[in-house]
Amino acid sequence: MIRFLLLTIFVSMPLFSQEKPIDLNYYLPNDFTYDSSIPTPKSIIGHEVGEWHITHDKLVQYMTALANASDRITIENRGNTFEGRPLILLTITSPENHNRLETIRQNHLQLSGPNAGSIDISTMPVVINQGYSIHGNEPSGTNAALAVAYYLAAAQGPKIDNILKNAVILFDPSFNPDGLQRFASWVNIHKSKNINPDPNDREYSETWPGGRTNHYWFDMNRDWLPAQMPDSRARIETFHKWYPNILTDHHEMGTNSTFFFQPGIPSRTHPLTPKKNQDLTGDIAQFHAEALDKIGSLYYAKEDFDDFYYGKGSTFPDINGSVGILFEQASSRGHAQESDNGLLTFPFTIKNQFVTSLSTIDAGVALRENLLNYQRQFYQDARKEANAGAIVFGDEKDAAKGYHLAEILQQHKIKVHQIKNDFTLNGKNYKKTHSYIVPKNQRQSRLINAIFEKRTSFEDSLFYDVSAWTYPLAFNLDYSENAPLNQMGEEIKEVSLPQIQNITTSDYAYLMEWHEYYSPKALYLILDKGIRAKVGLKTFSLDGKEYDYGTILIPVQNQKLNKTELAKELNEIAKKTHINITPVSTGLTEGINLGSNNFRTITVPKVALMVGDGITPSDAGEIWHLFDQRYDMPITKLDTRSFSRVDLSRYTHLILPNSWGSAFDNGDTEKVKDWIRAGGILIGYKNAAQWLNSNEILKLKFKSTQDTATQVSFEERRDYFGAKRIGGAIFETKIDRSHPVNFGYKNNTLPLFKNSTLILEPDEQSFNNPILFTAAPLLSGYIHEKTLKELGSTSAFRASGFGRGKVILFTENTNFRAFWFGTNKLLMNAIFFGDLM
Repeated sequence: MIRFLLLTIFVSMPLFSQEKPIDLNYYLPNDFTYDSSIPTPKSIIGHEVGEWHITHDKLVQYMTALANASDRITIENRGNTFEGRPLILLTITSPENHNRLETIRQNHLQLSGPNAGSIDISTMPVVINQGYSIHGNEPSGTNAALAVAYYLAAAQGPKIDNILKNAVILFDPSFNPDGLQRFASWVNIHKSKNINPDPNDREYSETWPGGRTNHYWFDMNRDWLPAQMPDSRARIETFHKWYPNILTDHHEMGTNSTFFFQPGIPSRTHPLTPKKNQDLTGDIAQFHAEALDKIGSLYYAKEDFDDFYYGKGSTFPDINGSVGILFEQASSRGHAQESDNGLLTFPFTIKNQFVTSLSTIDAGVALRENLLNYQRQFYQDARKEANAGAIVFGDEKDAAKGYHLAEILQQHKIKVHQIKNDFTLNGKNYKKTHSYIVPKNQRQSRLINAIFEKRTSFEDSLFYDVSAWTYPLAFNLDYSENAPLNQMGEEIKEVSLPQIQNITTSDYAYLMEWHEYYSPKALYLILDKGIRAKVGLKTFSLDGKEYDYGTILIPVQNQKLNKTELAKELNEIAKKTHINITPVSTGLTEGINLGSNNFRTITVPKVALMVGDGITPSDAGEIWHLFDQRYDMPITKLDTRSFSRVDLSRYTHLILPNSWGSAFDNGDTEKVKDWIRAGGILIGYKNAAQWLNSNEILKLKFKSTQDTATQVSFEERRDYFGAKRIGGAIFETKIDRSHPVNFGYKNNTLPLFKNSTLILEPDEQSFNNPILFTAAPLLSGYIHEKTLKELGSTSAFRASGFGRGKVILFTENTNFRAFWFGTNKLLMNAIFFGDLM
């Protein structure tokens, strides 16, 4: 049977040659002269802007050459991406401003200080942070950055002198170096001399996972607030070092679109964003419109996108006294492509980004005092609004989750304090070593509100992204917004995890509680060293200490290591993971004894992860990142295209992330079934439930609602159905802590993030429903009232035997965007204890 048929198709289609490519004059304003001593992009990278897609290495090469040639530009490397690419930043201003740059920065920061009212802004430069192509396969922004940087370095005349005198430009030419490199490589290797704009050409259909994301397939434009990626942390450090007045975020959208600039849809602006912010956005928009009118480009505003989620590049500035601006250019997704608006060439997309980069700078200089005054007023108003209260958060059993939240707060220049003593509030215990207090009356009071707020009422029911991100819920921390101020200790300059004391040598056994976030990392290290370990299925007490479900037992006898060697290894593991491991001298406990059959042996897992066509890249990437970066556990990525050739017997676990359609053909499905019957453990997420059910691997019953639109016009139909979506909200579940999937959780409730309308009916047997949504589960975010009613008292988890193996399903993403620390352990429990479920 012939499975692949190769066809060479000759059809009549427009082709055009780039033997005479567009040169730099296509982009540059013609009312300037340009300094001949400043290198053009072509003189350094070997091609014109837009002739090829710039790769990140050549981008850095050119920006470095510019900085060496121009006294208007300095360049710095703020760190490296996961793939080792430098995170460069250019600072562009007049030579005179460069000579007093630190003074300018310090004066600018005073606008957010308590004495800002006395600051003279008459000669203060405006600070503009320009950033490009945070989605790597939206490359017109970064390619435009080549021309923009040249213009700012080489242009001569009174206008550019005035710009450089009155502005400090923080210029980030590539927000996502790894994604940019991936995409540029793809389109460049498929470029023909005679460019073919046929959308069916392979150039315009990049392979999975595409160039949008970073190394671990994360959408970097959702990480401004969580700041979990190194690229994001570098950007955040720059932002808080300067507090720019404008931050631009240059994107691309569908090929058949035109050009969008903010304001977005007014009703979809977060309520914490001041109205003046949107007014200024509108004022700046006038400059974009004028610039695009001059070159005849179509555009629109106020009809799309929103300013709600503060984790996006164009919205994050709005809660920090700045004005964020989103640009969306129709994408050629290569070098040229047919579109509803005619032939869309790559140079044309670059020109629009170039023109609006310059219009942003023009607007910033023209509105300089308005922007500086707005920033000053923003922080003055924030201080007036802030009350004298404080927020406390922590987990008495887990130091790491609280530490990581405090770490994020400090990255955003939010002051974090110790607590003076252990105390109890609203039935929750806060330990000095595991808890933190955040005073509300500080400069970043509005950002504190944005991070901690729970919101369930909204002006609009449509969201471009998530509607909730309440951080203490995401981290599953105990917290109160009414902490006693008399318990607030000294400010912590740099948070750190508690130091672990040396473990004394035991002749009998060691116990490790499972509550800590990094317990799975410690357990894997123990098993990987060949050390035998068991897990307790019931609670017990020893030496006056209570041990919960999931306690890990490491016996001394019958190990490959002698007792001295074992103690040394466990000491090293404990210090590396910041986990307490307790030596004990007897197996005689209150409750199950240490020799009980209620302690089950744990084996080292060998985990595989399905990736490739049909799999949601971000969901798969979050799992890969969790294993690789957080827990230092190896995970094998199995591509759907070559799955039929894989020997599954090498693996104990197979994870199937959220998928669209089916990741497996019929033969692969039978192969998976045989592997599970032989003892494998399959872990599925979200839409994998449909595949599991339809192939009779896991019997499931889904809830569905009949929806008939009444009194809805044709014009309103999209909004009507959009309001039924769950873009991302937080819900309360009730958990059975005795079930292995919930080992390590101390509370009887657990917040879950949900961004789909998949609803699973509970099993008839109550013990098969260890994670159930409560009857009224909404904690924070938007959900349609009918959907909320359907969701109440339904299941978020299912596990069942299949032959000698197990099938495990999570209906929700437990690893969302790397900042949902609170539910990561659910997956780890499925890995280490899945055979017990």
